[in-house]
Amino acid sequence: MSDTATAPAPQTTTAPSVRFGFAKFVVRDLRAMRSFYERAFGLVVAQTIDLPEIMELVMRRAGEETGFSLILYWNKDGREISVGTAHGPLGLYVRDVDAAYAHAVSEGATPHREPWDTGDMRVGFVLDPEGHELELISMVKR
Repeated sequence: MSDTATAPAPQTTTAPSVRFGFAKFVVRDLRAMRSFYERAFGLVVAQTIDLPEIMELVMRRAGEETGFSLILYWNKDGREISVGTAHGPLGLYVRDVDAAYAHAVSEGATPHREPWDTGDMRVGFVLDPEGHELELISMVKR
């Protein structure tokens, strides 16, 4: 008889079905951030969730009733918030990175990394007015 334990055989399981639903930004100024995302990227409010302590705006592309959303989350009590470092950027696919970058900056974004080509993609980074990092991506036609 051996003194070493034998690991149980791994069980085969099927992962549950999953769909990407949303990214959520906690914001200081809900009105200003809503306006920025409407102007800079053409997003519209698809749903408003208004609870006693918080308000959320579910933003999507105009005409889309389902699919991925950006949620702007606002604490009504005015608590201090800051953008942390334990996350990556929100990735946005665009037709023309240079045009989207310039337009976002003209609407109040801060330039972060000028657009450049990498492999089959063109990529650029901006920060929204509260410092959330946005990665703009388009596929380069060859």
